[in-house]
Amino acid sequence: GDARVRGQTGVVSERRGSYPFIDFRLLNNTALSGEVGTKKKVKRLLSFQRYFHASRLLRGIVPQASLYLLDEDYLGQARHMLSKVGMWDFDIFLFDRLTNGNSLVTLLCHLFNVHGLIHHFQLDMVTLHRFFVMVQEDYHSQNPYHNAVHAADVTQAMHCYLREPKLANFLTPSDIMLGLLAAAAHDVDHPGVNQPFLIKTKHHLASLYQNVSVLENHHWRSTIGMLRESRLLAHLPKELTQDIEQQLGSLILATDINRQNEFLIRLKSHLDNQDLRLEDAQDRHFMLQIALKCADICNPCRVWDLSKQWSERVCEEFYRQGDLEQKFELEISPLCNQQKDTVPSIQIGFMTYIVEPLFERWAQFTGNTPLSENMLNHLRRNKAKWRSLLHKQHSSSRSNDHSGQVTGSQEQTLNEEETP
Repeated sequence: GDARVRGQTGVVSERRGSYPFIDFRLLNNTALSGEVGTKKKVKRLLSFQRYFHASRLLRGIVPQASLYLLDEDYLGQARHMLSKVGMWDFDIFLFDRLTNGNSLVTLLCHLFNVHGLIHHFQLDMVTLHRFFVMVQEDYHSQNPYHNAVHAADVTQAMHCYLREPKLANFLTPSDIMLGLLAAAAHDVDHPGVNQPFLIKTKHHLASLYQNVSVLENHHWRSTIGMLRESRLLAHLPKELTQDIEQQLGSLILATDINRQNEFLIRLKSHLDNQDLRLEDAQDRHFMLQIALKCADICNPCRVWDLSKQWSERVCEEFYRQGDLEQKFELEISPLCNQQKDTVPSIQIGFMTYIVEPLFERWAQFTGNTPLSENMLNHLRRNKAKWRSLLHKQHSSSRSNDHSGQVTGSQEQTLNEEETP
């Protein structure tokens, strides 16, 4: 246990090349800052939790979720929320509080039961629960955004998308299980920094995956490791488990934002040519990839109160990376400079160039269902609110600045938004 704490709180463990090799846990935690900069080696960096939980599992110690120790009133409220898990206004933050931080495990157990996956695949409940706990605990709770609550949010969104008639009418139990598992594990063991940061600090994961989809490859491989360790699918034919592992990889790798245009162009082509055949496993898998991509970036399509929380969380994570880059005299990455990149400007750009094009195509695929229309309406309203907040910031900065200048990023965003 003591070694684990040291692994999580060390910041610089060794030098590689011209950049510091960094452990990113608890970046802002100064309680044990005395250990920072000492000669103590941090043997496990990003994946220490993975090793810790695996060794604990192999010793036969089953992690206990604290859901069952909750007050009965909280359990009742959590059960009531689960009865509405298919509603788009589902409040994952409230659900996480009601389950004492076990939103991902509780949600997955419920959804696997609702979709009949436990019975269909003859899954052992104890092993299944153990696997879900491993996945949940492999997320870094210190991350403002890329944590288990985000995973639960994406999983709930995926559940909603799997119920869309255009898709639901063709899905097999394997498709549903893959969709839910990929959603739950798509960001597992995320360090709270992005791929360019890992590359420029010469992190071992960047070398391992040759600078290509570094984080997504790590999320996938970590998930496969947990699946094998838990022996959840050990009773299934080897060919089936190998296929599940490969398809999980294909789904998780699709969440790489660098591949956004690749998927968007392909989706547009299918829709324009009307040649999607969902009876075909290959086309179903492609639409599962699109569904997961939508679920992963659906925050701007949620109700304002939820969407705003997610926006602030992701920007906080960006700013932490920027602070770290500044501390180690690295060039500050785009969107990570708190002095120049405001939350409204980041969100407007994200919505305009990433979210809107994808969700407009998704609505076209679903046939403009009530859910798709609802998401697009939220997206437009939320964008208008961020634009209003940006203009307020713009006005405020002009009144406080005798030169009447705004930051470059604000000016650029304003120009883009005001151009017909």
